[in-house]
Amino acid sequence: MSLAIVHSRAQVGVEAPAVTVEAHLANGLPSLTLVGLPETAVKESKDRVRSAILNAAFEFPSKRITLNLAPADLPKDGGRFDLAIALGILAASGQVPAESLDEYECLGELALSGAVRPVQGVLPAALAARQAGRTLLVPQANAEEASLASGLKVIAVEHLLQIAAHLNGSAPLEPYAAQGLLRQSLPYPDLAEVQGQLAAKRALLVAAAGSHNLLLSGPPGTGKTLLASRLPGLLPPLDESEALQVAAIHSVASHTPLQHWPQRPFRTPHHSASGPALVGGGSRPQPGEITLAHQGVLFLDELPEFDRKVLEVLREPLESGHIVIARARDKVRFPARFQLVAAMNPCPCGYLGDPSNRCRCTPEQIQRYRAKLSGPLLDRIDLHLTVARESTALDAPLQEGESTAQAAAKVAAARQRQMRRQGVANAFLDLPGLRQHCPLSSTDRQWLENACERLGLSLRAAHRVLKVARTLADLAEQAAISREHLAEALQYRPAAG
Repeated sequence: MSLAIVHSRAQVGVEAPAVTVEAHLANGLPSLTLVGLPETAVKESKDRVRSAILNAAFEFPSKRITLNLAPADLPKDGGRFDLAIALGILAASGQVPAESLDEYECLGELALSGAVRPVQGVLPAALAARQAGRTLLVPQANAEEASLASGLKVIAVEHLLQIAAHLNGSAPLEPYAAQGLLRQSLPYPDLAEVQGQLAAKRALLVAAAGSHNLLLSGPPGTGKTLLASRLPGLLPPLDESEALQVAAIHSVASHTPLQHWPQRPFRTPHHSASGPALVGGGSRPQPGEITLAHQGVLFLDELPEFDRKVLEVLREPLESGHIVIARARDKVRFPARFQLVAAMNPCPCGYLGDPSNRCRCTPEQIQRYRAKLSGPLLDRIDLHLTVARESTALDAPLQEGESTAQAAAKVAAARQRQMRRQGVANAFLDLPGLRQHCPLSSTDRQWLENACERLGLSLRAAHRVLKVARTLADLAEQAAISREHLAEALQYRPAAG
C-alpha cells in the first residue's frame, strides 16, 4: 500500500486537537516532502525519522515520499509527531500493517537510534484519545502520566522495533499498568503550628469556606506567609475532573506533570516576575503562574513590590476564571480559576502601627507606597485583614489551636451546603444567584446599604460583602444571613480612600 494514515495530537494551549499524518509513496527521484504548516522542529523530524528507521534495521523507501500533517491550518511544533511519521512511512512501504493503525494514536520523539523519547503535553492528548475511543502509543517515560486518564488503554514503548513487532503481531505489548507514582500526596503544614493570630485564622477559614480572595497586611515577622501556606490544606480535595485539569496544565508546562497529584497547587512567584511570567505568553503561548495555580492558591508576597502593570493583568482572570493570550497567528485560552492570597507591609519600612513605634515613614511615602495598588484590584479582594505582632516571649507556653484537619472539616461542611444550594462556591455567585441565595430582611438590607454608603464602598464591594456574609452563615450552619454575619463581613472591608 502506497498510502498510510496515522493519528496523532497537536498541542494548543491545554487542548490537544487531532492531527492526521498522511504518508504517500510515489515513483520518482528519492525525496521527502513535509507539508501541513510544520514548525522548524517538525521539519527537522525528516532527518531524525530517516536515521531512526535505518538504525532500527528497516528499509527507508527510495521513492518520492510526501507527508501531510492535517489539518493544514493548525500550527505544529515539537518532536511529538516523529513516531507517527515513522509509522506512516513504514506502513506505506508495507513494513507494518497499515490497517492496524486506525485504532491507535501516537506520540513520541525519535532518537537517531530508534529509541522513543518523552514529549510534553501527553495528558491532554490522553484525555482526547480516551474521548475518541482509541489506544494511545506513548514513550515509556510518559506512560504513567497518560494513565491518569482512567479508562484509556495505554501502550508504553521504548523503541521503534517494539512498536513494529506489536503491530505485526509477533510480540504484542500488554497495556501499561499504572504504578501510582504520581499519587504520592504530601501532608499539608498544620494550622495548629501558627501561634496566636486568632483573627487571621478566622479570616483564613472564611476564605477557604467560600473561595474568597484574601489580603494580609502587617509588620514583618507576624506570620503572613506562614498563614498563607496553610490555606491549601483547608480547601476541599480536588475531584477527578478538577485534578485532571490541574495535571493537564502542568503536563503542558513541563515534561513532568504536577507532582503529588491530586493535591491543589500552591504557587508563590517572586515579586520581580514579569507580566508574561504571571499570566502566560511567549511566541508560542505557555501557561503562566495564574494558570499553574488553577484550582489552587496563588500567593503574592510583598504585593506592592510587584510592578503595577503586572498586577493589573490579574483583574480580568479574577473575574472570569480564564486568560486569553492573543498572538498574530492564533489566540489561546488558558484556565485560571485560582484563589488569590496576598501579603504586604503597611508602609515602606513595614512598622506602621507597630507598638514599638519604629516607623519613621512620612505620610507622602506611605501614600506613594499604597498607591502602587489600584482601587479596582483591591476591590476584587474580598477579605482585608491587618495582622498584628504577637508577643516575642520565647518561653511563652505553646497554645493548642485548631488543627488543619479540624478546620478543613468545617470548610468541607460549608462547601457542601453551597454545592447543594447553588452548585458553586459563594465567591463565584453571579447577580441572579446573589438575589436568589442571599436574601436579606428589609431592615438588614437598609442597614447594609447605609453602612456601604458611609464606608464609600462600590457596588462590586457591596456584593462581595454579601458573599462573605453568606459564607459566614454557612460556617454557622444557618440558612439565613443575619445582621451579625453582615457586621463581621464589613469588618473585612476597608473604607474607601
